Amino acid sequence: MKDLDIAEVARASGIAASALRFYEEQGLIAPIGRHGLRRLYDPGVLERLRLIQLGRAAGFSLREIAAMFAPDGRPRIDRRKLAAKADALDRTIRELGALRDGLRHAAACPARDHLECPSFRRLLRAAALGAIRPPAAPKSAKKFRRPASTKRRPSSTGGGRA
Repeated sequence: MKDLDIAEVARASGIAASALRFYEEQGLIAPIGRHGLRRLYDPGVLERLRLIQLGRAAGFSLREIAAMFAPDGRPRIDRRKLAAKADALDRTIRELGALRDGLRHAAACPARDHLECPSFRRLLRAAALGAIRPPAAPKSAKKFRRPASTKRRPSSTGGGRA
C-alpha cells in the first residue's frame, strides 16, 4: 500500500485532520515525510489510530495511551492497566444498572407519592451517600484547546495547513 497523505488518513480513519495534527503534537503518531505541504504517513498509522481510538473509548487518557507504545512504535500494553480499567468499567456498569433498576421501579411504582415508596427512598439514600453518581461524559466529547500562547496564526499565503 502506498503512503497516505493527511487527508487520506483522515478519510480512512474518520479522525479529523486537526485531531491527527494534535496526535502528532502529543507524540502518538508521526509522519514519515511530506509531499509539498501535506504530511505523509505510513499505512500502518491506520492500525495505530484504531488502537488509539480503542484506548479512548475505554477511557484511557492520551498520556496513558502514549505510554502503551514502545519507542519503536509497537504496542506495549500493560495488562495490569487493562485489568484495572476493566474493573472500573465493571463498577460503572453495576452502578448504572442499579440506577436503571431504580428508575424503572420509580416509573412503575404503585405508590401515590414516590417519597412513600421504600425502594425509592433507598435510591435517594444511595444517591445522597454518593453510591450513585452521574455517568461521566465521554472524554471524546471534550474539545481540545490549545493554550493561547501556542495558537497558530493563519498563513499569509491564504493556504491551509496540511
